[in-house]
Amino acid sequence: MARTRPHDHQPRPSVADPRSILLAAALDFVREARTCPNVLRIALVGSLSTAKPIPKDVDVLVTLTDHDDLAALAQVARRLRGRANAINLGADIFLCDAEGRYLGRVCRYRECHPRMACDGLRCATGGRLNDDLHLVTLDRALTLAPPIDLWPRVERRVAVPDDVERLLLSALEQDLVAISADRPGAG
Repeated sequence: MARTRPHDHQPRPSVADPRSILLAAALDFVREARTCPNVLRIALVGSLSTAKPIPKDVDVLVTLTDHDDLAALAQVARRLRGRANAINLGADIFLCDAEGRYLGRVCRYRECHPRMACDGLRCATGGRLNDDLHLVTLDRALTLAPPIDLWPRVERRVAVPDDVERLLLSALEQDLVAISADRPGAG
């Protein structure tokens, strides 16, 4: 992940164990976002996928078939950001297409209109895509093979911290078993 924002500072969470709260929020995000239109894959990237004790945010990469209408995903993303903001931390939902091209992030605003705080280049389109590529870019190697895939299957490409395994991945794997058991002809 390459960030060019010069004023990144280490936030101070308002709780002693922010990881468990961020992981619970990430779990809820995946469970909701996987039902949104055009979502192909959801992955965990960034410091929460490592053993860093105090991450500054939860970073999720969502691969899309199409990014013209992100309204449903933007609503789920705002809930994730709200839960992270409640403990003085943040959340970023990065977007890429099926070929691994980085598109930008989900817009953090509920309504699209020009603002001083908006970093998107073409935000007035109303599509909920914050194309602030001049500030944030993701390497194609990361978009093609993120550290941890969360949906449609769980895949580990790195050594996974115990809390991520216990609080996030095991729950998602149980979900996948339940989903496949509910399908006609399963069993």
